[in-house]
Amino acid sequence: MEGQFWTTHEKLSETYKTNILKIREDLYEITVTPRFAIGQRAFLVLSENGNILWDCIPLLDQHVINFINEKGGINAIAISHPHYYSNMNDWAQQFSCPVYLNEFDKEYIVENGEYIHLWSGRSFRLWDDITIENIGGHFNGSSVLMLNNDPKNGVMLCGDTMYLSPSMKFFAIMYSYPNRIPLERSEIVRIKKRLSELSFDSVYGFYSYQNLTINAKDILEKSIEQYLK
Repeated sequence: MEGQFWTTHEKLSETYKTNILKIREDLYEITVTPRFAIGQRAFLVLSENGNILWDCIPLLDQHVINFINEKGGINAIAISHPHYYSNMNDWAQQFSCPVYLNEFDKEYIVENGEYIHLWSGRSFRLWDDITIENIGGHFNGSSVLMLNNDPKNGVMLCGDTMYLSPSMKFFAIMYSYPNRIPLERSEIVRIKKRLSELSFDSVYGFYSYQNLTINAKDILEKSIEQYLK
């Protein structure tokens, strides 16, 4: 079957499973295999004072449950934007943890359960120098997760707030990626200023190939300049 159609978690579990890949010592990629929907990945971030799930995938099977529990569970779920809300309440219930969503996107929450926590402002601090930063653009509440806010060792998990090209040499920042709808110039200028306030050298996006581990901020800044020419 091709195109969009409704399904259930039970049906999904019959033919799909989760796949886990170690990216670095403190970061694991979680995907659905074979590829499902747009093929996005979630991240398990390991941290001294509590692990974090960044973004969500629609399949929660025993394989990933066991793996996460072996790593110490999850203390929080943080999501970049509404396209990845998915079955976030199922994940939160399974691991008894809050889900942090930006207040700007609250209208897109379909099931506002006990685990949903809205945050507001430019930044929300979790722990261990880990913060959620509101960037905007794709959605008003589009956000990134920052690990170690440092020029040399800082890491940004960006979802598709920014879209890294297969060449790894250019970032796109758009209102709609599939429809190729760009953002207004004024919004690009605002995002440029917002990103200048963050320190990082690596970026990990929502697709498995999007692992840029050197000069990421420089590449992102040059990409934005191309939009403004």
